[in-house]
Amino acid sequence: MSKTVIGILGGSGLYEIQGLKNIRSKKIATPFGAPSDAYTLGTLNGVTLVFLPRHGKGHRLNPSEINYRANIYGMKMLGVEYLLSMSAVGSMKEEIPPRDVVIVDQFIDRTKGIRPATFFEKGLVAHLGFSEPVCSNLAQVAYASTKKITPKVHPKGTYVCIEGPQFSTRAESHLYRSWNVDVIGMTNLPEAKLAREAEICYATIAFSTDYDCWKEDEEAVTAHNVLEVIQSNVETAKKIIQEVAKNIPKTRKCTCKDALKYAFVTEFAKVSKQTKNNLKHIIGRYV
Repeated sequence: MSKTVIGILGGSGLYEIQGLKNIRSKKIATPFGAPSDAYTLGTLNGVTLVFLPRHGKGHRLNPSEINYRANIYGMKMLGVEYLLSMSAVGSMKEEIPPRDVVIVDQFIDRTKGIRPATFFEKGLVAHLGFSEPVCSNLAQVAYASTKKITPKVHPKGTYVCIEGPQFSTRAESHLYRSWNVDVIGMTNLPEAKLAREAEICYATIAFSTDYDCWKEDEEAVTAHNVLEVIQSNVETAKKIIQEVAKNIPKTRKCTCKDALKYAFVTEFAKVSKQTKNNLKHIIGRYV
């Protein structure tokens, strides 16, 4: 495996990138259960890419059913340092029409607490800073890479994450717009939180597919029209990934790699061997 490892969370079809070599599949068992599917690994420009369809192949898992902890833990086990979320989103602003791309820099969590959102439990407590929820260095690479592929890219934006699987009511959609939200989706939390706990650099490349339901002169969002736009975005996503692989830093100089350094509030002597063993890929350097 090459030294630099980039993880990609997204849909199917991304494995078919021109120049991707040594393609192989790997199933992983984690202390948190099974990930969404087998991971697909390949090499591109000397970089290892690790793909995982977050909804499973064939889109079998709804947003609340995804095992986010297993997905992120599996990425950590495979040596992933950089993690890109390729996500379909609804636009909450006129200036972000369908097929535009947004490099998300902030999140608002509107999930309902039914998704486990931390690795730290069962006798081990850690509190991490999350004021800047994406890696700014990785986001800059994502923006520069996307800009080479399409001019329709926005360098930042706030993503509101709802529970789903239903889309918003019109009243909710207008509420989120009053918060100055840019895009809406159902999957990037607790994904981003868990990536930070795993000390993985995380960034979201969000592909606008619709105007949710706030824009009354447009058809309200449906699964059918979202899927139509997603298919057209797959080729763009492949090209962006190629650019990211060319430009990804070989050495991480951000704070993500040391996110846990001052986060633990539990004395390790009081943590059970089972909990330590379950989290060895995350806390091993500190214990």
